[in-house]
Amino acid sequence: MSQAPLLLPRPVLADLVPRTAARGAVLVVGGALLTAAAAQVFVPLPFSPVPISGQTFAVLLTAAALGPLRALASQGLYLALATAGLPFYAGGESGLQYAAGATGGYLIGFLAASVVVGACARRGLDRRPLGTAAAFAAGSLTIYALGVPWLAAVEGLSPGEAVRLGLVPFLVGDALKALLAAAFLPGAWALVGDPASRGDVTAR
Repeated sequence: MSQAPLLLPRPVLADLVPRTAARGAVLVVGGALLTAAAAQVFVPLPFSPVPISGQTFAVLLTAAALGPLRALASQGLYLALATAGLPFYAGGESGLQYAAGATGGYLIGFLAASVVVGACARRGLDRRPLGTAAAFAAGSLTIYALGVPWLAAVEGLSPGEAVRLGLVPFLVGDALKALLAAAFLPGAWALVGDPASRGDVTAR
């Protein structure tokens, strides 16, 4: 019985959308708009300049669904539109000043995390709950790896203070997001069927 090699790129959920001339553009724009909408679901924290929001979940979910290249383009478009003045950042914020502020490193982290989680999906990790949770954990760590040092530099915090204010308050929420994705993404594959199981293992 043959199995698809793990190193061979596999289709992601977006590849199952019927091909049209505009498919790629529609998916990229859709991912950017989903991130913008999720950013409006937020809770400010009185002790931290970093709010709790649905933004990170949208970033990681679209990355798994779109794959690394389209996800990177989607988040790049999101950041470009928000920085240009559309009220797409958390709480309807926008502009270069916000992008360069305390949360700027997290925004850059969205780009890197899109590639990380998208690449995990291209290797089929989103087909199983444990693999999906691991991919989301890797994406979250990537965001923090860029966001926390940036927060420390902009706010003049010590490394420990930056971790306390910019990472620790979000760990429970990140765990819940990973669990939700671990149920949703494998469930979606179970519904639509995995092309890799039928021998179609190349990325489209």
